[in-house]
This record gives sequence, structure tokens and C-alpha cells, in this order.
Amino acid sequence: MSNLISDITIEKYKCFDDFEANNLTRVNLISGENNVGKTAFIEACYLVATSNKVTNLLFALTMIEKNRDKLNIFLSDETNIIEILQSNKIISIKSLNSIKYEVNEDNFNPIIEIEINDSSLKIDFNNKILFENSKNIILIDNFGFTNSELKEVYKSVQFKDKDIQINSFLKNFNFRNPKFKIIDDKPYLKTDDTEEYNQINKYGDGIKHYISIICSLYACENGYLFIDEIENGIHYTLYDKLWKIIFQLSEEQNVQVFITTHSKECIESYNNISQNLNHSIATYIELGKDKQDNIKANVMSSEQLDRNITIGNGVRGW
Repeated sequence: MSNLISDITIEKYKCFDDFEANNLTRVNLISGENNVGKTAFIEACYLVATSNKVTNLLFALTMIEKNRDKLNIFLSDETNIIEILQSNKIISIKSLNSIKYEVNEDNFNPIIEIEINDSSLKIDFNNKILFENSKNIILIDNFGFTNSELKEVYKSVQFKDKDIQINSFLKNFNFRNPKFKIIDDKPYLKTDDTEEYNQINKYGDGIKHYISIICSLYACENGYLFIDEIENGIHYTLYDKLWKIIFQLSEEQNVQVFITTHSKECIESYNNISQNLNHSIATYIELGKDKQDNIKANVMSSEQLDRNITIGNGVRGW
């Protein structure tokens, strides 16, 4: 993957003022205490990934704030972006691309000033603002996918004739002969223990989240997948199987993955699977605050993480 995000510097974005993380690889797991910036970190990486086009970047900015606040945002309504960006008036991130934007509210007509590398653009809110979704760059927030979002990524599974593979992965839930389908825009599941298809929410949020992650890996071919709080709804006994799938499909589909977690069991499972498989594509990023209350990143290779866990140093805290 030639456009791998290998390092990132954040001069100003949300809780970050002077932050950097280096030696990022294909599968990156981010952890740390509460309110230390885990979600903001993958958001910044998400913005870097979408910064190849201004329209993609604007879409990403709206999605971030929509996910944060669950606002009723209609992306076709350009007036909403002012409300979205007011809480984050200045952003400066450097990685694959150098990004900076600022909302100028001094004038009666606010203007967004965007700089990407050496190109600059001013967007007048009297003109229509265009948004464009990057199909192979996906952010799954901590609430998980809606039915319509799951339907969208499942299209890639069908296009690639991977329906049977999805059903095979679902056997990890001890279902007998599972069959997954989208029917009337809703996800359904049938097994040998049921006579008909049932809506998937009958089986709990974990299965829907599990399927969403797998389908997104297919949809993000040659792109990026960002998952906030991967463990939501997924029982710890399934972590090993899920990490095996993530490592397998991220290489097969050429996807760079950024994932946050609060779970110690999830980190230990990630470590075990990375050691058993291709540990060279795994990086663990532990966020914490120094004595001056600045957020810092302790970036560990798979070997360093395994050593810390083995000798009992722990994997969280500063």
C-alpha cells in the first residue's frame, strides 16, 4: 500500500495541540484511559485519508461531527456545515498530506479557508458546497452501523461473490449453517435452528457489529477502515476469531486499519493473534498524558507490546 499512513503530526485538532505518532503499520490498535483522545486520534487519521480531495474532506468533517453528536444532518444542505465546523474552527494535521482549515466568522458571510499541501481554497457559504463520500474509506463509530450503512458495504461483498465467506465467518457464533441476507433494506439471518429469516437485531448488537466490520473490510479495498470501540457488543471469547479475520482481510484487500478499544482482553487478544500471524503489520498505540497534561503516544511494535505484557508492565496508563 503506497499511501500507508506511517506517521502523523497534529498541531491543533480537538484535544491535541502538539502531538505526533510514528511507525504506524497496517493494523493499528489505539488504547488509553478515558478522555485521552482515542476517538480524536482516529478522526485525525480519517481526515488525512480523505484529504486527497476537498469534497471528500468536507464529507469526512461532517461525518465526524454527526457521529459525535448524532445530529440530524442532511449532507445536501450546505448551510449545516457552519454549525458542524464552529466547534473546531482551526485544524492542522500533517501526514500523507498537510491539512489546515479555518472558519472565518468575522464577515457577515462566513468562509471556510482550506489548505491541502500547497493548494488553498476559500469556500463561500453563499455558494453550494459539494460533499463526496470516499467509498473505500469508512469510519464505524462507537454506535455501530445503521441498517442502511450495513446494506451499503454489503454490496461490495455481493459484487466480489464473498457471500459464502461471510456465512462461514458467522459460524464463529456457533450458528448451524448460517445464511445472511439483506431483505427490504434490513439485515436478516437464518440458521438450521430457525425455519425462516429473522432480523439480525434479534440476535444482539454484537453480531451486527461483527458483520459490519467484515463487510467494511471488503468495501475498503485499497483504502482505510476506522473503528471506534471495536469491542462494543462482542463477547470477549470472540476477540481471537475477529482479530484473525481483520489480519487476514486487511492484507488480502489491502486495507489499513485503525481501531480503538477500552478492553484489556481485546488488547491481549490482539497481541496473541499478531504474534501467531504476521506481527510485522501490527502496531499498538497507547495514548496518555505527561506531567504537563499534554497528550503523548507510546507507539509499540508487536514485539514490544508482547514483551510488556509478558513481563507484567501492563498496556495502559502513563
